[in-house]
Amino acid sequence: MRHYEIVLIIHPNFGGKIVNIINNYTEIIISSGGKVHRVENWGDRQLAYSIKKLSKAYYVLMNIEVSLNVINELSNDFRFNEVILRNIIMKTKDAKIDPSPMMNKKEDSNKNCNVDEIYKTN
Repeated sequence: MRHYEIVLIIHPNFGGKIVNIINNYTEIIISSGGKVHRVENWGDRQLAYSIKKLSKAYYVLMNIEVSLNVINELSNDFRFNEVILRNIIMKTKDAKIDPSPMMNKKEDSNKNCNVDEIYKTN
């Protein structure tokens, strides 16, 4: 089995069903004997360019370990699923279980900062 990283761009009208979409794909992976190492929902983000006249979409990252047959099945499903606007599947050398830079960035932006620390008055 090989390690893969998958990024999905999902139609914004299906934001409430993202958990169901992720569960569907993880079920396919696990039932075929694969492993899901990391799943991250990056949330609603601005697109760099419009896709099907949309300016925002939901991003999901998955790091998995499966056979080539399962990757072909997932790729085929991504291609014909109207909910998924774009996808990319990349082969990786090993399992990624640490939070991605996108999640680290989101955590950093959620931290409260004290204005007095930034603008110290003497």
